[in-house]
Amino acid sequence: MLRLGTREFAPDEPVIMAIVNRTPDSFYDRGATFLDEPALERVGRAVDEGAAIIDIGGVKAGPGEEVDAAEEIRRTVGFVAEVRRRHPSVVISVDTWRHEVGTAVCEAGADLLNDAWGGVDPRLAEVAGRYGVGLVCTHAGGARPRTRPHRVEYPDVMADVLRVTTALAERAVELGVPRESVLIDPGHDFGKNTRHSLEATRRLPEMTATGWPVLVSLSNKDFVGETLDVPLKERLLGTLATTAVSAWLGAQVYRVHEVAETAQVLRMVAAIAGRAQPAVARRGLA
Repeated sequence: MLRLGTREFAPDEPVIMAIVNRTPDSFYDRGATFLDEPALERVGRAVDEGAAIIDIGGVKAGPGEEVDAAEEIRRTVGFVAEVRRRHPSVVISVDTWRHEVGTAVCEAGADLLNDAWGGVDPRLAEVAGRYGVGLVCTHAGGARPRTRPHRVEYPDVMADVLRVTTALAERAVELGVPRESVLIDPGHDFGKNTRHSLEATRRLPEMTATGWPVLVSLSNKDFVGETLDVPLKERLLGTLATTAVSAWLGAQVYRVHEVAETAQVLRMVAAIAGRAQPAVARRGLA
């Protein structure tokens, strides 16, 4: 059972995490949710469309203008508090690698810290343990925050993913994070080239076999764009195809931009797998 905030999710229950960027230079929406009202509208729409988790980020993942901890806190803390006020039951996640930010957002009501940079600040896990919130343990290949991979190599990329993420997960539990609130993430595109991300996807069963719930962050990423040779705004179909494969292979949490489309894909996969019933079944019965 995965427990995040006040919510519990069965092992075979797919969970959607909706991305809400509080940045003026997001790679995907170019700052569309930087201001409070558009961001709050995005949260409400995502919840209505089926998102159980809202993932709030104050710094874009890629290179760009320097954002210090104080500015990241300014962009996220008040917003976390307002989302908590408006949506008491939603799971609030904050995408950060800094322990100072983690402390501030936990005080404001966050339920989950999404450490996309693989424990580069080891004190972030300590914060999660102190507040008893969840933690996402990600493989980033040792990359520094906001850097792009350059000629990175692995003897076995999935072996490295398993070694890093399970060690981070066990350390988190030792520090007081509830075991049922820890997730592992292969870190698509983070410290990886496109072939690494594709291999990590097809080998997801090796991650699910560890017993830790697996989160995948696939949405509109470069590995999708390079695989299909399409620009950013044409990556939805590739993203949804990768989502379907990941669902079939056992991933549980999906960090996405397009919530409604993802929800349909996950329902379809669950029905094919026999874990869910059709919403309507009239054909051949009349």
